[in-house]
Amino acid sequence: MGTSNKNKNSKQENGERRWLITIVITTFVISGTVSLISESTLSKVNILVALAILFGIILLGVVFDIVGTAVTAGDETPFHSMASKRVPEAKIVVKLIRNASKVSNFCNDVIGDVAGIISGSVGVVIVSKILQAKPNLNQILIAATISAVIAAMTVGGKAMGKKVAISKSNDILFSVSKIIYFFQLIGKGKNPFKNKKIDIKNKKQLIQK
Repeated sequence: MGTSNKNKNSKQENGERRWLITIVITTFVISGTVSLISESTLSKVNILVALAILFGIILLGVVFDIVGTAVTAGDETPFHSMASKRVPEAKIVVKLIRNASKVSNFCNDVIGDVAGIISGSVGVVIVSKILQAKPNLNQILIAATISAVIAAMTVGGKAMGKKVAISKSNDILFSVSKIIYFFQLIGKGKNPFKNKKIDIKNKKQLIQK
């Protein structure tokens, strides 16, 4: 029995180590890719487009934070009956909830933190563009204003998002599962639009049970 527990602990440690390595590599790749795209794009656009990119990055962070919170607050029980009726999205939700720590780690920490870091970098570029267009403006004041806007939107968005994520966790997870399933079908070379769709009323009833 002692050997069995030892092997179990060893497998768990190896799994955690692999997950840590995966997260580090994923964070590096995502951060580098998004930074490269945003930096190369921002140098060619005007201030309004740059602001739109900034808001898009902040929104991305907020959306993933909502998903990360929803997966920790979700209840897999209502999806068991759906899974038994061979609803593929329900199976995905159950899998997400059972791996809540990893999913929330990826959504909240990886994507959320990367979005926060990159939004700060984009803010610096926007300040630079504003000062190039209006060199007489106070640099410190402009930088402080942009930073305050980024912080307010990020914190405010996540605060509101968390409330929604907790109260509507199962609905959010089901929507996420549909997106995941859509791309799974595309990855398998299938047409996702030919698959049967669940009646919305029945879906809501099943989730609320």
